[in-house]
Amino acid sequence: MANDKEMSAPIMDGHDTVTGHIISTTIGGKNGEPKQTVSYMAERVVGTGSFGIVFQAKCLETGETVAIKKVLQDRRYKNRELQLMRTMDHPNVVSLKHCFFSTTSKDELFLNLVMEYVPESMYRVLKHYSNINQTMPLIYVKLYTYQIFRGLAYLHNVAGVCHRDLKPQNVLVDPLSHQVKICDFGSAKVLVKGEANISYICSRFYRAPELIFGATEYTSSIDIWSAGCVLAELLLGQPLFPGENAVDQLVEIIKVLGTPTREEIRCMNPNYTDFRFPQIKAHPWHKVFHKRMPPEAIDLASRLLQYSPSLRCTALEACAHSFFDELRDPNTRLPNGRHLPQLFNFKQELSGAHPDLINRLVPDHIKRQMGIQLMHPTGT
Repeated sequence: MANDKEMSAPIMDGHDTVTGHIISTTIGGKNGEPKQTVSYMAERVVGTGSFGIVFQAKCLETGETVAIKKVLQDRRYKNRELQLMRTMDHPNVVSLKHCFFSTTSKDELFLNLVMEYVPESMYRVLKHYSNINQTMPLIYVKLYTYQIFRGLAYLHNVAGVCHRDLKPQNVLVDPLSHQVKICDFGSAKVLVKGEANISYICSRFYRAPELIFGATEYTSSIDIWSAGCVLAELLLGQPLFPGENAVDQLVEIIKVLGTPTREEIRCMNPNYTDFRFPQIKAHPWHKVFHKRMPPEAIDLASRLLQYSPSLRCTALEACAHSFFDELRDPNTRLPNGRHLPQLFNFKQELSGAHPDLINRLVPDHIKRQMGIQLMHPTGT
């Protein structure tokens, strides 16, 4: 992925239907490399939002299917999403292939982010189970949430990025391999300690309570709260906190966690300590879920969904939780008998982690394999 590739694109009218268009752009041409023309045939729109549109396209030169996110670009600013995506490389984060600009007849400038294409979203997988009146098989809940936490461990510890809009729509799933990738970095930001951030961020059902309290100096633990909400939703088959507005969202959270203590409110937003809330007792976690729910699932949810941001476990600690022990068993298979996707090809996310934590995260059979690899570099 060359940086600042030469951007050339046809004049396209932004109001035309996207499908059927062929978009050509030139890549390469740096360091003596030959320039290449790459053409994309837009096939169908897969997502729309306030940001622009995402469409599925086929590269005419290679036949490869890609996703292209097309966003209106303000000429005065650099696009933060592009800057962040250029730095990221992880199996559980959607990857940027390259990018180019296009203009319309009204002289509007669009940025096109060309990304790997993953056919399903977790939102659609959830909808599928809801339509057939079933909850998701536990092995998939484990597989999907583990990979979300592994992606978050990379984002938080290596890239230094807070996603700020984690929800089932922004988690992609490959239906064959069951590999999961976090996508949509349109709200993501590198959080700097002491610098204020906007609190009106993150989709409502997944919004951490400190954001509802208007905190501006929050941490990446807002993503951990969102991931806790996603875990609960996969276990329940419906959102845990389905608030209709910000205040109602807080009411839904209080109905489960109980009224926050003065200390918890202070941890979320020090400016809010004089708030008066109805005194509601916490609803026991084991009653939130059905009777057959494994205690490890309930325990993990309770460690993620804490009022005090500093008490929520980190993404790596979540990966090491006993709820995911089945994934570390070398004999575990997918329901169709196939092997699990790669879950232990850790990148830099383990650097700086406590040795005990690393020990829990890397299963014995993988340690043995790594030992074999050290002796036989050609081995698998």
